[in-house]
Amino acid sequence: MISLWNHQDAAQFSGDLGQRIYTSRLLGREPALVLHGGGNTSVKIRETNLFGEEEQVLWIKGSGRDLQTIDATGFSPCRMAPLLRLTQLPALPDTQMARELKCSMTDPSAPAPSVEAILHALLPHKFVDHTHADALIAVMNTPDGAARVREIYGDRVVILPYVMPGFQLARLCAERFSQEAGPQTVGMVLLQHGLFTFAETARDSYERMIELVTLAEEYLARHAAWNLAAPAPAQPASVREPRTEIARLRRDLSQVAGKPLILISHPGEKYAAFARREDIATLSQQGPATPDHVVRTKRLPMLGRDLETFRAAYEQYFQKNAARAGRELRMLDAAPRVILDPDLGLLTAGPTAKEAAIAGDIYRHTIDIILRATALGSYRALPAGDLFDVEYWDLEQAKLRSAATPPMFAGEIALVTGAASGIGKACVESLLRRGAAVVGLDLNPAIVEMHQRPDYAGFICNLTDESHIARAMESAVQAFGGLDMLVLNAGIFPKATPLSALSTSAWRQVMQINLDANLALLREAHPLLALAPNGGRVVVIGSKNVPAPGPGVAAYSASKAALQQLARVAALEWGPDKIRINTIHPNAVFDTGLWTDEILTARARSYGVSVDEYKTKNVLGVEVRSHDVAELAAEMCGPVFAKTTGAQVPVDGGNERVI
Repeated sequence: MISLWNHQDAAQFSGDLGQRIYTSRLLGREPALVLHGGGNTSVKIRETNLFGEEEQVLWIKGSGRDLQTIDATGFSPCRMAPLLRLTQLPALPDTQMARELKCSMTDPSAPAPSVEAILHALLPHKFVDHTHADALIAVMNTPDGAARVREIYGDRVVILPYVMPGFQLARLCAERFSQEAGPQTVGMVLLQHGLFTFAETARDSYERMIELVTLAEEYLARHAAWNLAAPAPAQPASVREPRTEIARLRRDLSQVAGKPLILISHPGEKYAAFARREDIATLSQQGPATPDHVVRTKRLPMLGRDLETFRAAYEQYFQKNAARAGRELRMLDAAPRVILDPDLGLLTAGPTAKEAAIAGDIYRHTIDIILRATALGSYRALPAGDLFDVEYWDLEQAKLRSAATPPMFAGEIALVTGAASGIGKACVESLLRRGAAVVGLDLNPAIVEMHQRPDYAGFICNLTDESHIARAMESAVQAFGGLDMLVLNAGIFPKATPLSALSTSAWRQVMQINLDANLALLREAHPLLALAPNGGRVVVIGSKNVPAPGPGVAAYSASKAALQQLARVAALEWGPDKIRINTIHPNAVFDTGLWTDEILTARARSYGVSVDEYKTKNVLGVEVRSHDVAELAAEMCGPVFAKTTGAQVPVDGGNERVI
């Protein structure tokens, strides 16, 4: 582990809180230390209150905040005095502790403090850092982990046994830290949980963390447990159609969960080899690397695709442990969040793409931890009861009770063609706003970087090449697990040409893109749409030229009319598969790449009107934008149109010829 401290960078962060922010970000940049809101940091600062009195305030990372991007608004300022007084109580329910932590805050608009706030308060040091370092966890998660930790650090750290995070841990620390710490103490190890370091400066606390983690890495290296062996070459998979199998697995997962789930595939021979290990049932069926991971990954991954066995085992686990809880608990859904399959490799699930990706990040690190602990002797996680207590923590149950209604398309996947501009780009945005994970296809390379977020994937695709379409479907399934919604938007509008001058090659080019490509897309998408948990949906972006063609655009009008017939036949054939197919006919949508300022000006002049008048030249006198078309496309995929298929709806402000 290398220190990332840089004097010039550090100088840009003024004051104790600024230094705390800087070193927190350094910790957050290293996934082997913290992942997705894990770990926490704090600093104790003397401040003057409203009455002119000086008091000590603990600035601690807010619950769930990400250290990599944290700023001042991500910290919670808590008065130290009430926090320290809480340590005198013999017991404190966690829900009440959370209320007391909020009451201690000097700024009620700040985020809720970390549940470790009391522990940070009682440690007698200005700066405190806490991580879940992979290397140390690999050492701790062995049968003789405590002895190994003592061998690595000697008396430089206080070692505490595992107890439930929150008040129980703070009480244990209050009882033992002052007795066991000495002048040589620079850290504290919480077995099977994590590592604390502390100092009077942010730099010293951070660099002590780097030093102690490095010692754990060096210990693993000395015991031939650091550099993991390369996986054996892959065996040919027995799955004939992986994307259909993944989509079927996602459908079944969603049925067990009672809601659509995203299912992400994690390519790499390392993960496939782990799933194929002969001892995988021993290695993987013990528990997560640290107890806080259970909230993201559940206690165990599913081996293979036997969902019924996994569901039954999870329900038994809940019933056994809930009986001793002493309070009413609401069982979480019984669907796994991590799947290890010998043919499909590593897959992770979640109600959103972000949550599925987080589960993947965590489990990829967990695999390394398991393999390194195994190289030391064997991997051992916490008992199921301890993990259940974290999974069904009062604070987690409270989150369930207060959770907001998920967005319309949470857990669902949409694919949009021609998505880099105009109506296609607007469709991507409308679907993302409604909670869908979206795959965008376009020839324009800008499609790849159009959105930087976990619920979007853009792929360059030539729709006139059927092999490109097949690869795009494969990529969509690898990214999110299947397909629920398909928006057929890509097309070309050629230069106006009278029939007498229309060449066969020009005709065929338009048909190839506007019609043939959509036939191939529908054909490739059908098996996936038929496996959509809530039924498949297709929206075809048609044209006013279907009901009301104009002169000079024979190829375009014919291609769109043929596409409409194709959609109608698909609606008839695919209804039994619970796939609904509807069409939107836009007209005069001027905020697309087809309409330049020069063309608009010329068209308006030919009608003897201004550009603004030309844009609103319809019955309602309104301008139709890409956003308007996209919003209707998104709604057509939603519950309002749940019983509609084969429909054709104009979005044109009212066209006299169509009417």
